[in-house]
Order: sequence, then structure tokens, then C-alpha cells
Amino acid sequence: MMAPVFAHGQLRLYLLSLLEQGPKHGYELITELSDRFGGTYRPSAGTIYPRLARLEEEGLVVRVDEERKSTYALTDAGRAELAARSADLADLEEGIAETVRDRARSVREDVRGEMRGLRADLAAAAQRARATAVPHATTGAEDPGVASHVRRADAEAMLGRFRDELRADLRRADARGKVDQLTVDTLRTVLDSALSAVRQTLR
Repeated sequence: MMAPVFAHGQLRLYLLSLLEQGPKHGYELITELSDRFGGTYRPSAGTIYPRLARLEEEGLVVRVDEERKSTYALTDAGRAELAARSADLADLEEGIAETVRDRARSVREDVRGEMRGLRADLAAAAQRARATAVPHATTGAEDPGVASHVRRADAEAMLGRFRDELRADLRRADARGKVDQLTVDTLRTVLDSALSAVRQTLR
């Protein structure tokens, strides 16, 4: 299990630092935090909004409601807090850099382990397919070329369904800002493994 990202009080300080760049919605803050950690950490709304409410109570941020969204901005007191804790913020940035390196290393190790298992599963599936394949009798009514065309069309239809369904999933996730680098790396590795396993059956 990965260690907590922020120690007590650190997330509070980091939210102030993000708001120093200008007013932001809560969702923008969540996305920026995720980006800072390379997608290895994404705080929940249940983590961010209570802290923003606390900062508002302390007079460090002000909330402006706009239709169905609320924007948060630093107050003069919030800027003064940041200025007074600049050394703490510098230490926090350094700690975050180390945390990102550690989390990235852990994620890579987890993905490599999962991909090794996936490659083995794909190779086993391909081997089972070869072992259980029963050649069709070549009678006058059953042309091997025709049967091959039918199977190719079936395979292409499966590829089309896979592409369409995954594309829809990716677009839905992107609308929520949840397509991380891990998603891309996993997809690349899975597709490379699948391509290799299927090609073995075509030799």
C-alpha cells in the first residue's frame, strides 16, 4: 500500500499555493493536483471540498457561486499565509517530487507484473486455440477459402466492437478528466501483447 501523499496540514497549504495562480473551481484543483502527481494520485471531491470550506471559514479563501459551480480565490489573508510559509511550501514541493518518483516506480512495477501475467494468459489462450482447432473437412460444399473469409470477417467485427466500446469509454473518462498516463501505458502494453499472440496463430 502506498503511503499517504500529504501529511497533516500539507494539503491545506498546497491548495492555497494552487489558488495563488488565480481563482479556480474545485474540479480544477482536483485536476491540477492529479497533474502534479502524474496521475498517480487524484484526490476525491470528499477530500478537497471540506478543506476549501475550512479555508473559507478561516478567511483565507473566498467562494463565489456561479450558477451551478463555485469558484475559490485567495484573500489577502491567504496571500499573507503563503508568504509566511514560503519555506514550508518549498519543502512540500520537494517532498511531492520525491513522492511522485516513488509512486511512479511502484506503478511501473505493478504494471509490469500485471502485464507479465497478461502476456502469459494471452499466450496460453492462443495455444489452447491452436490445440483445439479442428480443421474443417474440405468437401465440395465447404471451401476452405470461403471459411477463412467468414472467420476473418468475424474477427474484424470483434475488432470493430472493441474499438468502438473502448473509444466510448475513453471519451467518457476524458470528460471527467480521468484518462491518466497509466491508462495509455496499459493500453499500449495490452495491445502489443494481443497483437503478438494473435500473430502467432496466423503463421
